[in-house]
Amino acid sequence: MAYYPEVKTFADVPRHHARERGDSVALIEGDRQITYGELDRASTACATALIAEGVKPQGRVAVLDKNAADYFALLFGAAKAGAVLVPVNWRLAAPEITFILDDAEAEVLFVGPDFVPAVRYFGADFKTVRKIVVMGPGDGDWPGFADWIAPFADAADPAREGGENDCVLQMYTSGTTGHPKGVMLSHYNFLGNVPLRDANAEEWATWTPDDVAQVAMPLFHIGGTGSAFLGIYAGSKLVITRDFDPGVVLKQIEEHRIAKVFYVPAVLMFLLQHPSCQTTDFSSLKFILYGASPIPLELLRKSLAVFKCGFVQLYGMTETTGLCTYLPAEDHDPNGNERMRSAGKPQVGVEVKVIDAEGRSLPPRQVGEICTRSRAVMAGYWKRDDATAKTIDPDGWLRTGDAGYLDEDGYVYIYDRVKDMIVSGGENIYPAEIESALFGHPDIADVAVIGVPDDKWGEAVKAVIVTKPDSRATAEEIIAFARGRIAGYKVPRTVDFVEHLPRNASGKLLKRELRDPYWAGRERRVN
Repeated sequence: MAYYPEVKTFADVPRHHARERGDSVALIEGDRQITYGELDRASTACATALIAEGVKPQGRVAVLDKNAADYFALLFGAAKAGAVLVPVNWRLAAPEITFILDDAEAEVLFVGPDFVPAVRYFGADFKTVRKIVVMGPGDGDWPGFADWIAPFADAADPAREGGENDCVLQMYTSGTTGHPKGVMLSHYNFLGNVPLRDANAEEWATWTPDDVAQVAMPLFHIGGTGSAFLGIYAGSKLVITRDFDPGVVLKQIEEHRIAKVFYVPAVLMFLLQHPSCQTTDFSSLKFILYGASPIPLELLRKSLAVFKCGFVQLYGMTETTGLCTYLPAEDHDPNGNERMRSAGKPQVGVEVKVIDAEGRSLPPRQVGEICTRSRAVMAGYWKRDDATAKTIDPDGWLRTGDAGYLDEDGYVYIYDRVKDMIVSGGENIYPAEIESALFGHPDIADVAVIGVPDDKWGEAVKAVIVTKPDSRATAEEIIAFARGRIAGYKVPRTVDFVEHLPRNASGKLLKRELRDPYWAGRERRVN
């Protein structure tokens, strides 16, 4: 990956490329193209507009929108103003969105046109948002983004981004308490490892201005914004996919000669199933990077045969600014091998160890909690010092919450999750959120939510329920009840009814006993 020593912060990225390749195309969304020079000027105008709105350094501004080119003007504009951008998962339910905006103390909300009617309906509940801007044409008293920044088209760059340790991005990840936590990521988290990677980069990680990359994963995830940032830092051309449609994704690959993409394995399955897949020209593809879950061997075989490019698995989390370990292309064997069961080896500049319950490092092949340390480890959880202290120790080691082991060559094998997180279709789902929502049902006496194997999504959400005496509640009724209270992807796919849930003497729920029958015969407790 290219290394630009003068780029110290997010805000320096568009400045650098405006000087070096101002007329080169940075972003493509449909028929619209934005050069690096235009991106730099738009981000400066956005920064000036934010300051005019009264946003102070480290003030929070939020965006609720699908993938769009203007997201990057906002991302770098917020950085130039010294503000912190909070991308909000648009798949969440209204109460969940409201919680995040209030928790972040967001002052300005940028809302996509798809979500304007919903925000008009529930936006009166926002506690701190005092300005709403539409990421498209204006809507009544809410100005459109282009009109909002237009008065500042000729403004000077405010250069108010602060130091490398200042927060630039705050992404929310659900927690075991049932409330999402704001992960604070600094300029240094994104840029600190770049010089190390530049000196030791493998081909898959060597982004150049000649590369064309596709942004198909949602930008509210670190996998979306993080992978897009790698391309835009290098001066590559990014093709934006607003809505995931397999036909559109395939057409973009052929039409724009895309070289690098980041997907979750489920996306590969959807692409392979699309009729256009067999006739699409994939000759431009160099690498498909994938993450969020391991790839089933049969899916890999089909993908290698059709896409005919290198595959690299990435393992990481929001708290580590994405990438921790990677499984290189040469370890992907269509005939299968031991390393394909792993999450790969640490990226340059990343340390990994496995510890026992007392925090002692374990030797190879012994299962414990996976910990990591690098320049990319988050600054902390927003206004949750206790949670930060429980996650990052004084020496900078972050506890991932995943259980696993290292082999003799340093490859990481994930065995189970220390926490109860479910990963379904690349989305992190925490049972506590769902259990909290279901407990409001008048017929439910006790409930546990677990992840069970699913061939399509990796894992599926299952609710195990104890009903009150004389209850006539059905699975369909309970699923419908949940759908009105939480995001659709968190809603249980299935419901089992039991007489009681297994608990220990202190009353702690023994979820392992619930999960065991569904995972019997499988080597790992993640899918």
